[in-house]
Amino acid sequence: MGKPGPWRVENAISGLVENLILPVTDEDNASLDQRRDDASALAASIIDRGAGGPEKATRVSNLVARFLEAPVLHRKSAILLFLHGIAEDLSMDGVGSNSDSSQRGLPYKNGTGNSKNPSQQRAFQDAFSLDGLPPLPTHEEGAKQNRVTGGNRLQRHRSRKEPLNEISCNDQAGTLDSTGGEKATEASILHDLPFTLQGLSSTHLPFSSRSTLDLPTTLPLPMISLLHTLAEPSLLYRSLSDFVESRDEGLVGQSLRSAIGMELRAYLGLIATLEGEIRRAIASVNSKDPRGGIGKAGVTLKRCVVWTREATMGLRLMSLMAEEAKNRKGGQLITMIHSFSSSHGDPFVAAFAERMLAQVTRPFYDMLRQWIYDGELSDPYHEFFVREPASALDGPSSVDPRRAPATSVWEDKYKLEENMIPSIITEDFAQKVFLIGKSLNFIRYGCGDSAWVEAYCKDASRELHYGDTATLEISIDRAYKATMARLIDLMDNKFQLFEHLRALKKYLLLGQGDFIALLMESLSSNLDRPAGSQYRHTLTAQLEHAIRGSNAQFDSPEVLSRLDARLLELSHGEIGWDVFTLEYKVDAPVDVVITPWASKQYLQVFNFLWRIKRVEFALGSTWRRCMTGARGVLANVDGESGNEWKNARCCIAEMIHFVNQLQYYILFEVIEASWDQLQAAIMKPGATLDDLIEAHTRYLSAITHKGLLGSARSSLTGSREDSFTSQLHYILKTMLAYKDVVDGLYSFCVAEFTRRQEKSTRFERQKRPELAADDEDLRSPSPNPTPLTAAQKLLNPTSSDPSRADSPFPISTSALHATAASAAGDSVLLALRQRLNDLSKDFRNRVNVLLGDLMVQPDADMKFLGTVMNFNNVYSPRKRRRERVGKTPGTVKEKPKVGDEKTAERKTGEGKEDGKS
Repeated sequence: MGKPGPWRVENAISGLVENLILPVTDEDNASLDQRRDDASALAASIIDRGAGGPEKATRVSNLVARFLEAPVLHRKSAILLFLHGIAEDLSMDGVGSNSDSSQRGLPYKNGTGNSKNPSQQRAFQDAFSLDGLPPLPTHEEGAKQNRVTGGNRLQRHRSRKEPLNEISCNDQAGTLDSTGGEKATEASILHDLPFTLQGLSSTHLPFSSRSTLDLPTTLPLPMISLLHTLAEPSLLYRSLSDFVESRDEGLVGQSLRSAIGMELRAYLGLIATLEGEIRRAIASVNSKDPRGGIGKAGVTLKRCVVWTREATMGLRLMSLMAEEAKNRKGGQLITMIHSFSSSHGDPFVAAFAERMLAQVTRPFYDMLRQWIYDGELSDPYHEFFVREPASALDGPSSVDPRRAPATSVWEDKYKLEENMIPSIITEDFAQKVFLIGKSLNFIRYGCGDSAWVEAYCKDASRELHYGDTATLEISIDRAYKATMARLIDLMDNKFQLFEHLRALKKYLLLGQGDFIALLMESLSSNLDRPAGSQYRHTLTAQLEHAIRGSNAQFDSPEVLSRLDARLLELSHGEIGWDVFTLEYKVDAPVDVVITPWASKQYLQVFNFLWRIKRVEFALGSTWRRCMTGARGVLANVDGESGNEWKNARCCIAEMIHFVNQLQYYILFEVIEASWDQLQAAIMKPGATLDDLIEAHTRYLSAITHKGLLGSARSSLTGSREDSFTSQLHYILKTMLAYKDVVDGLYSFCVAEFTRRQEKSTRFERQKRPELAADDEDLRSPSPNPTPLTAAQKLLNPTSSDPSRADSPFPISTSALHATAASAAGDSVLLALRQRLNDLSKDFRNRVNVLLGDLMVQPDADMKFLGTVMNFNNVYSPRKRRRERVGKTPGTVKEKPKVGDEKTAERKTGEGKEDGKS
């Protein structure tokens, strides 16, 4: 098929222009025609340029198609117009005869439609080359071209580009730059680029300071932009080189510098490769070609930017790490680097951080290996998450921690620093590692089993490194199980920890009933004396007697040798019951579990239980005396004191019931239940020494809290209320006072019985004279008369003054004695009766308050105690009422209860009478 005629092409162009160029609102026909003529001329020029052959037309079509399909370009028509204007501008040197075309800004064409100017063809190639656009003409050249072409559109285009052209470079041909040297070309910049990328100054790219790079002022803006991109790795390399050469007091920090140094050496390898490419390209170019022929050599600034892009990102990351590492060390530094790997979405950043962590974490894993296999902390710069406190470090005035007590070795020698735990391990994992090393150290120095630790280290030790998570977890689990099993075995078999716990329960918590009963019976007469007359050797002898007379004799000598009797601090007016206590001595390493605090808790519980046992023993003795006396002495005086004895027996039975229920609750509901929980915690598989310590602490806390030895805070005042211990102290004290009064009543009844017997004897002798003569012989003065008491002198004044026997007014001594004895007996009985009634009421009031407090306790066992004590509702439990007083919020005042006023008034009297008794 032949070529279409010119008229057919013009008709096609006219139809296309009419369809595409539509009229605008308020536009006249002349403007519309002018726009369509311009578009037709532009289309004709494009077709004429593509008429050079099918290859060229195909190339143009492909370029236009790729251009239209580019998704990132939005103003494509404006870009085409701009490129067309540049092509026109470069082809103006061959324009001269066709003034109409020049006025319209169209290129000159010959008859064949092909451009005869070779510069136009080069401009087209440069516009779509990978190297970018060529340098724009200077302001003077643009003005000259504007004067030659006279194109209004190109003139407007040049006026918009004038500010940019003022800082652009001169033409490449034989001009000088502003420094007077050879002009900076792309080839010269490429020649100096390897030095610049290494942080070294060059001819065209000098460094004015450590952080400033001077760029030539005569280069075009696209090249300046590329040099700005290439200047970043240069400045980053200089700063990172300074960071690597600096010193850091930390193994992890030094490892970070080493890792950055390795990355910088890899970067220098890239620069060496790039330098070789640049030298080969410069050697093969022809200086007469456009841009020095550097574009055909395959190495340009743009390609250098592409080649160094990944290295620049790595340098940027390392610079950020170096900046963040200034205030961090150890685990904190590892956490910072690991955050780039775990929290960044860029795969390159994550892979680079992982590569850095493989180098940085080597000191950390070395410290971890020594800790979990040797039990030694090798951390000279305090970078590990296990810290040795300053008080535990060796010093001229400090104690060697390896010779310190076991408690300090386990609890205080090492601490876990949570802020130093790196994010590459979890907190539970760090806690397990901490226990492994601490246990190994304790086995070595606390238990004296260093041989096992060394053998374990030889068998289990292996290298640890970052990334091998499965091997690390397996190693930690094995070390944890082996270490904990060995430590528990040593504490059980070698040091008999569990045997000591059972001994404490038997002797200090009164679990060995026959031993406690025999000890109290043998010590009762001795402890009734004042505290100052107590001697430790006497108490020790009685303790040995109680051990030999009970089942305690079958315990191991190791346990019995630790049991001892001792006296508390003496106070004025105290008796032996108040200062006697038992002590169970423990030493290292058992004192890790049975700490000094635990020993004090055991002592507190024993003193409380010993006081209850004393009251039980005293009330039991009084009850037995009353029961045996009721069939003998008391039966003869039932008429005068029968009612008092009835009330006394009821009250004593009530007190005995209270004491028995209190003992049962503490010994069985509290101690035995807590002991079962302790046993379950101890026998649990995989239990650690920390688990034993925690279980033993809970065991003692439960005993002291549920055993009524603790005090609760008031919800209104925030201060501690009267504890159950204080309430029980007063109740037990009231019981002892009541027991003393009952003993006094019994003595009164015995005296009354004796008086009646004497009266009956005298009456019989008066009726039988021979008995009276015998009585006179019996009343004859003896060589050692018994001194008379004041009461006897008062009742029988003739006994103190024998001269009154010869008085003319003899006094009937029998009648006087009977009268005085009767009057004194009535007053004593009245005082005893009143005292018994007061103490009985006081006991009931205090029990009611105690039961009221037990009812509101959240613990079910304590509520159960109140229910058992008042199972038949004989008591009336009541809560203590409070009312707010004053203006200060939260201040409360407790109202006295019914009967408490008299109780408060009698406290002083009770104390005096107790002291007298």
